[in-house]
Formats: sequence, structure tokens, C-alpha cells
Amino acid sequence: MSLKNKIINKEAIVGIVGLGYVGLPLAVSIAVSGYKVIGIEVDEEKVAKLLKGVSYIKDVSDESIEKEVRKGSLLGTSDYKKMSQTDVIIICVPTPLKDNTPDVSYIYQTVKNIKQYAKKPSLIILESTSYPGTTEEVIMKELEGDGWILGKDFNLCFSPERVDPGNELFNLKNTPKIVGGISQQCTELAGLLYEKVANEVFFVSSAKTAEMVKLLENTFRSINIAFINEMALMCEKMELNIWEVLEAASTKPFGFMTFYPGPGIGGHCIPIDPNYLEWKAQTFNFSSRFIRLATEINESMPEYIVSTIGEILKTESKSLEGSKVLIVGVAYKKDIDDIRESPAFKIRNMLVNNKATVDYHDPYVKEIIIDNKKIYSIELNEENLKQYDCAVIITNHSTIDYRLLIENTKIIYDTRNAIREKNERVFSLGGVKHRYESKNKW
Repeated sequence: MSLKNKIINKEAIVGIVGLGYVGLPLAVSIAVSGYKVIGIEVDEEKVAKLLKGVSYIKDVSDESIEKEVRKGSLLGTSDYKKMSQTDVIIICVPTPLKDNTPDVSYIYQTVKNIKQYAKKPSLIILESTSYPGTTEEVIMKELEGDGWILGKDFNLCFSPERVDPGNELFNLKNTPKIVGGISQQCTELAGLLYEKVANEVFFVSSAKTAEMVKLLENTFRSINIAFINEMALMCEKMELNIWEVLEAASTKPFGFMTFYPGPGIGGHCIPIDPNYLEWKAQTFNFSSRFIRLATEINESMPEYIVSTIGEILKTESKSLEGSKVLIVGVAYKKDIDDIRESPAFKIRNMLVNNKATVDYHDPYVKEIIIDNKKIYSIELNEENLKQYDCAVIITNHSTIDYRLLIENTKIIYDTRNAIREKNERVFSLGGVKHRYESKNKW
């Protein structure tokens, strides 16, 4: 049976390399849609949990994993030899930055294993975010260099992941899937697979275009967040409150999209993707001033937060040195447990360097490891809160008891507008001296 017919008839076995925040939800979704999925993950602890039907990612339930594992639709393994059983291989491995240079070593390692174990023909899809040209310059070049023939031995596509951790409104099913192949045949095969998983598949002319789509989406967000961060600082100088300004501006039904200021940006995408794009642009002797400026503004926010904490403490005749500070929330955004690139850690390190004593509370992150030491989330109660000179809200989790914070903490610095009432002991990013209590429904 041809690869095309296997995909159409759901007889193709799908291998997913990397079972993290992207790979695990995708593996479950493809299994639910009727395919057999083999998830390949080097972290054996994750594999063990998967085989027991236990999720290690908040957006994926234990029940959904257990059901597919019990049916035999989902298998977890750390053995790359299992690639020999697959017809489709989807790559969801990390693509970090090293010294502001893209690190695609995990992709290279995956391709090495594909060359050693995968059957011919295979459909290979890269979902890991990378610079435009990665699919061709890394994967295709490596395979063809080893004698593989495009269209005969392998078909190759890029389809960007669009995972938004903690988003209960949009998921893999109702988020359009972008697909760009090296050839029309490649694009068609990937489309046949993804149309069983997503409600809508949107085709672009090339893998390089699909790669650019992903970087454009996240660079757009980075630039707009930077703009709002700058506006927040401007409002402070003008003795205005950015949150009130945003609430009013958001009533405009056209020509405006709301972004919010904060203590910095986090997650795997927004802090990293613009740097991928800027790096690639430089290889074409093109300098992107917008991207660089946005990155500088966003990366400067933690330092500004720490400086403001120091100024606020001065109102109580205290300095950062010797003060006890509680960081409220270390996940990079609300109601998730993902701490990747969270600004909370930069802020914590700066506070410690200023000789402050720092603890944290996060209902989703029970422990963190810093300098090879485990640090545990403290419990929010009256006794604990009264010992801190200042609490800093970095992540506005909806499950945090903000009333308890207000009633038992000497000073609160709210970087997320989590507390929307006037209180002389509550200071706000973008309106430190000019809090307001909204009478409107958000």
C-alpha cells in the first residue's frame, strides 16, 4: 500500500520525536484521531509516566493519555530503533539559542537517527520552531547527502506548532494548521494527515514560507508587548495609569488590539523566535531595527522592576539589602506550570545580588532548582506573609488569594494588574502612584 493510502486509511504509524509541551499534546491528538502513535522521548522519566497514563503537562489530562495507551494507540519509548515501524515522523525537539545563535543540534541528532532507522518512504515533518530555511538546509541536505531521494525515499514538510499553554479556548483541533512542503507531493501528504487532526489546514507555497509564518506570529507579539511596556513606563512619568488607558482603548471595536505590559517576556517562543529571525536576516545583510529594539525593551523590564521595588521600599525607609521579598508566581504566564524563560528568575537573581532575601509562591510550581539546590514554594498564610517587606506579583494566577495578600503584606508591587482596587499599600507597574478601581466589567 502506498504511503498516501496509508495516511488516508489511517494505517500509517506516526512517530513523534520529542514529547514536551509540543510533542505530547500532538501525540495524543493524532492518536485520538485514529492513528497509532509512537512517541520517542530521551527523558525516560517522561516515558515511564506516559506508559502509566500519567500526564506531566497541565493541558493534557491523565484520562486522555490513559485511554490511548490502553487502546494501544499511543506508545512511549526512548528507543530510536522504533522509527523503523513508523511511516510518518514528526520532529518536536528543542531549538534553543546559544549566544544568540540558533542551536539546531537536536534536529541534526534526530536526522541522524532517521537515516539509521527510518523506513523508506517516510513522510518527515518538522514542527520545531527555527529560522527560515532550516527544513531544507538541515534536514533535506542531510538526507540527500546520504543518498535519500526526495519524493521516492522521503517527503519533507514544515508545519509550525501553535501551542498556547493554558489557553482553554484554542487547541490543536480548532487552531488552523499551516503546512508548507518541499514539493507539492510533500505538502499534500502532510495535509492528508493534519486534516484528520485539525479542523482547518492552510497550505503555503514552501517549507521556508511556513517557517517564516511562525516567526512572524511571535515577533509580532514581541514587538507589541515591547510597545506596551514602553507606554507603561511613559504613563508612569506622566502620572497616568496604563491599565485604565488600556481598558478604555480596548472598547474600540476596530483598528486596535490589546496587549498588556509586564515584568518581561517568557516561554519558549516570544523571547527566542525574534532572535532566530534577526539572526537569519543578518545572513542576508539585513538589519531589523524593530526586532532589536523590541528585544532590548522587553529584556530591560526585569531590571526596571527591581529598581522600582527598591524605590517602593524607600517609602518604608528600607533598602533592597536586608529586605525580605516574596515573588508571587514564577511561571511565565498565568495558570500554567511552564517556567521556561520566565522573567521571575531574572528578577529573583537581581534581588539576591542586591542582598535581599527572596522566597516564592506559585500554586503550579511546587519546586524549582537554582544552583543545583531545590527551592520550594512557600504556603500563603497570614503568618508567612507578615514576615515579608514586599510581595511582587510576577504571574497573576487566578487561584491566588489576593485578598489574603492585601490584608497581610506590608507592600505589594503588582506587575500584572492582578489587584484592581485602590489601596495605599499596593503599587502597580504602569501606574505606581496612580492606581484606579475600574467600575467597568472587563
